[in-house]
Amino acid sequence: MPTINIDKQDLFEYLDYKHDTEQFRELCFEFGIELEEDSSEEGELAEGERAMLKIDIPANRYDLLCIEGLSRALGVFLGREKEPQYRVVSTDKPHRITVSPECAQVRPYIVGAILRGVKLTQERYQSFIDLQSKLHHNLCRKRTLVAIGTHDLDTVQGPFTYEARKPEDIKFVPLKQTEKMDGNRVIEFYEKDLEISKFLDIIRDSPVYPVVYDSTNTVLSLPPLINSNHSKISVDTKNIFIEATATDITRANMVLNILVTMFSGYCAEPFTVEPVEVVYPDGQHFVYPQLGQLTMETSTKYLNSIVGINQSSEEIVTLLKKMSLEATVEKSSHSVTGLLKKMSLSSKNSEYQHQHQQGDEVANEKILVKLPVTRPDILQECDIAEDLAIAFGYNKIPRAQNNEATVGKALPLNKLTDLVRKEIAMAGWTEALTLSLCSHDENFKFLRRTDNGDEVVVLEKPKSIECQIGRSTMLPGLLKTIRENKKYPIPFKLFEVSDVILKNPARERRAQTERRACALFSSRMAQFEIIQGLLDTVMQSLYVAHTAAGSGVCGYYLEEAENPTYLSGRSANVVYLNESGQKIVLGLIGVIHPEVLGHFELDYPVSAFEINIEPFL
Repeated sequence: MPTINIDKQDLFEYLDYKHDTEQFRELCFEFGIELEEDSSEEGELAEGERAMLKIDIPANRYDLLCIEGLSRALGVFLGREKEPQYRVVSTDKPHRITVSPECAQVRPYIVGAILRGVKLTQERYQSFIDLQSKLHHNLCRKRTLVAIGTHDLDTVQGPFTYEARKPEDIKFVPLKQTEKMDGNRVIEFYEKDLEISKFLDIIRDSPVYPVVYDSTNTVLSLPPLINSNHSKISVDTKNIFIEATATDITRANMVLNILVTMFSGYCAEPFTVEPVEVVYPDGQHFVYPQLGQLTMETSTKYLNSIVGINQSSEEIVTLLKKMSLEATVEKSSHSVTGLLKKMSLSSKNSEYQHQHQQGDEVANEKILVKLPVTRPDILQECDIAEDLAIAFGYNKIPRAQNNEATVGKALPLNKLTDLVRKEIAMAGWTEALTLSLCSHDENFKFLRRTDNGDEVVVLEKPKSIECQIGRSTMLPGLLKTIRENKKYPIPFKLFEVSDVILKNPARERRAQTERRACALFSSRMAQFEIIQGLLDTVMQSLYVAHTAAGSGVCGYYLEEAENPTYLSGRSANVVYLNESGQKIVLGLIGVIHPEVLGHFELDYPVSAFEINIEPFL
């Protein structure tokens, strides 16, 4: 959970809060945050030192990461104020950012906005910088997805351009420096910087670096590393130009919206933002920030059932307003009362029926919730239900017996996996658990295989050479296990039942996992009959009979096959003929080629099998 430090006096004065720290701690609990520490309780403060509150914020509440957002949200929660209405002011000639085609190679997107007539103090300025830092750390994923640049608009001249140039062609004075540097010198200079060095790898190996220029070819920033000293903001800055470059346009919008909404309250006209137009190489025009509110539909019945309460639609609307969610009830066009009048129901029984049906109608009323631009964390109805539970009070939710009959059970594939693992272990084999990532060479070159490009999932930026791809076979992991345990006496009898990762363009994620069983036997002789005996044991436990090729009888058999990983003439396909007569090649069995053993530094022969067990479900 992110932690923020808030000036106690500033927050209490904003909220006109007269209570002590313990009562404020209770308020924080009710609101869904936690007061971790009050420096005034730790001992006497030094002369001139102000008490600070250390508050833990939920990881999804980016709008509470500064005193501006937290005080505003608590003010609404306490009923002292309403959620501000943020708006983009119209302008005849908005500032423009033109994106060059080369940016697609490194960081393709950019968004922007302008805060006019901002009144900053040292505290507000520091809060602005701290919020950027916190957003960079979590929502921006350490600047890999989004990098924020803030500039004094009065020191630069639009229109702006967002380009990608060779490092040696970029020259500027970085923030808080006096030396003019090119892109390569910037990388070298910040190698030992405790803060900036963390982000160098994001663009270090790129042939071009992203850079933002004004109309006079003055550098504003070199994202995601550092801004220019020329356009730095200060307490005296009145007009702030905000740009955010990104690899994810959705995150960029979220980050920009959080920044402008939190600090637009200090503008000459509070809660207003001046737009910036972005023009892409294909001619598309976009205007930012996009502060339009989305509307989500839910129902009284759903919210009550999820939270475990029984509130009317109007009561739910009132509670949601405490959480800055503007909600309205959509009344049904068919009135139960009118329907009953038409039917001339006047008996006591009809009165009971009327009340019963009316209750059902209220329980199913639709509620339309306008999502504030400050709440990108609300994605589904259950997120609204969570806010309703906070507003109602978790401690007030009545305890109730769950009368729903539910039965938990393992997935069929996991049950099958456990069965296979148990049978192999009881046969005297040792189970290994190896990594699902491996190097490209281990998966192909070391096994004498060729990568055809449509088999393995490749990691874009692997942290090490041993984690380049998702494994498409389990053999490398088990062979490495033998290599690292050569000091133990032979024979080695190892197995693993786990997933491999394969490309599959037909799937939504364009990849899939496949559950396989793999076993290795290593001794002074390959003893193929031992590994085949283990395969027979596994098949017997699955009630799959051994049959002959071409017999048409349901079962499995071995079919001669050549594979570069195995010795020629000493390998076979494991074939399964199912009840429908469909022939399925499960995998391979054989004696590992000596060249493969040499790649993995093994001294003794190895026989192995690897089969797909999913067809037995």
